[in-house]
Amino acid sequence: MRDTLPALPFDLRSLEIFLSVCETGAMSSAARALGLTQPAVSLAVGDLERKLGFDLFDRSVRPLAVTPAGSLLRQRASALIADAREIGPLLRETQHGKAPLIRVGLVDSLARVLTSPLASYLATAADEVAILSGLTASHASDLLTRRLDLFLGVDDLETWAGLERWPLAKEPYVLLLPAGVDAPRSIGALRKLASTLPLIRFSARSQTGLDIEGHIRRVGLEIPGAFEFDTPFGVASMVAAGRGFAITTPLCIREAGLPDAKFTTAPLPGAQFTRKLTLVARHRELGRIPRELADVARQALIAQGALQ
Repeated sequence: MRDTLPALPFDLRSLEIFLSVCETGAMSSAARALGLTQPAVSLAVGDLERKLGFDLFDRSVRPLAVTPAGSLLRQRASALIADAREIGPLLRETQHGKAPLIRVGLVDSLARVLTSPLASYLATAADEVAILSGLTASHASDLLTRRLDLFLGVDDLETWAGLERWPLAKEPYVLLLPAGVDAPRSIGALRKLASTLPLIRFSARSQTGLDIEGHIRRVGLEIPGAFEFDTPFGVASMVAAGRGFAITTPLCIREAGLPDAKFTTAPLPGAQFTRKLTLVARHRELGRIPRELADVARQALIAQGALQ
């Protein structure tokens, strides 16, 4: 026997009525805006509250104020209604086989390697393409709120349902040292280096920065702060200037685009510590595009020697 899906506690029309009451602050005003009677609006809102099991409005004040539950529903309902209104135009625009727009988030450290191959593929899949670089945390938030269609970064959002994930690569964290500085070969030697040369950090706003700080604590190091940056270029440029050393990755070093003569790289002492790169998209919303885009990204990373 097939499982029966539970009925939704709302439909799009009831959400439209609810949002109109939110915007106008009164049942009567919403009724005029929608061309309905006030009793019809009151009945729809009451039925919605009954099905959801929560009061959506504080009726003791004028204009009506939303409750915490109403505030949450307002946020989600606005997105649902906006998406529903786009369906007709999108269907008309996809008759020729392309998506009208695909918005991609790309973590800064992958921009130099992946922007061109991603753009070349996406040009065949969409009429309009937006590739936005920045921090993974920002891209993850934008994906969940539908301001992006997918992102490539260092957080696979494993605790979130309704997403599909395509592994791209793992790359090791390494030491980036100013030219002429001897590479430490043990944790003790790394501790000694940190006592004489500052650690140039990735910002704690970045997933890479958080991962590095976690690793430093795990190996028992206490390294005072000096400089921190959001971008690979900021970190590498300070090392190249002799202002400190850094823990980074090969792709971050490549993204910085600085001459090799300005610094040296060395393995990070202790157990290997890696960064995982993943493509994340909403489940089944873009058909084959995420899988094929992941293949394109993976091949570009293989060409750079980044795949593990």
